[in-house]
Amino acid sequence: MINWFPGHMSKTLKQMQSDSKLCDCFVYVLDARCPMSCINPEFLKVVKDKPIIYILNKADLVEKTAIDKFKKHFNALGSECLSLNATVSGNSKIIIDAINKIFKSRLEQNKLKGANFITRAMVLGVPNSGKSTIVNNLCKKARAVTGNRAGVTKSKQWIKVSDSIEFMDTPGVLLPNFDDEEKAYNLAIVGSVKDEVLNLVEVATRLIARLNAIDENILSSKYRVDIGENTQNIGTLSQIGKKRGCVVKGGEIDVERAAKILLTDFRTGKLGKICLE
Repeated sequence: MINWFPGHMSKTLKQMQSDSKLCDCFVYVLDARCPMSCINPEFLKVVKDKPIIYILNKADLVEKTAIDKFKKHFNALGSECLSLNATVSGNSKIIIDAINKIFKSRLEQNKLKGANFITRAMVLGVPNSGKSTIVNNLCKKARAVTGNRAGVTKSKQWIKVSDSIEFMDTPGVLLPNFDDEEKAYNLAIVGSVKDEVLNLVEVATRLIARLNAIDENILSSKYRVDIGENTQNIGTLSQIGKKRGCVVKGGEIDVERAAKILLTDFRTGKLGKICLE
């Protein structure tokens, strides 16, 4: 089983619970490729009964039918759910619009009084879900540290994103314990768990199994491998390694290098628009 919950995550959770009283709402960023796996029950202690806006980020990597399905699910919970690709300039503006809609009456009342009401939102999510990228998109400049890997944001950051809205960007937090193996591997596959603590060959073979269950043509068309020849996913990974030149001295296949290639291709969308759930 995957288990990665470094000390800073426990500290972050406690700090988030303390800081939540300063916030009016929460922006919950989910990876659109596995949104349900991104749900952390520990965040319920942070959010309590305040409004949540769910963000299906990296929506460009998933088919629209899947996006619509998850939007319907979160809307049924009584929450706003938006989809976007935060790497595209200006895309995150819809979050500002959603927050202003939630607090419309309070904003209007304060305007009549000549007061400027500042809405404060805390950004939640697992590592590498795109929280800081969304904040930077809203600021139109790099205010928050970003990176296409888990564990980049190290501490909370208050950032003004408009005249009336401030965001608290927080480090990504995983579940203290993964009771659901499938969800754990989903997060590993999309890059929410540090590659350095994983057996990447195991993660890659799990991905192969998921992809073949969705459509056996995904891998065969990308790498020109014969899926039917292999009764085990490690065999498919070896074929991919051979096709991509991962051959070491003696003609053996470097399956770990092949695993990195496969995972990178999936994470960057080179295998197509795919939802793991």
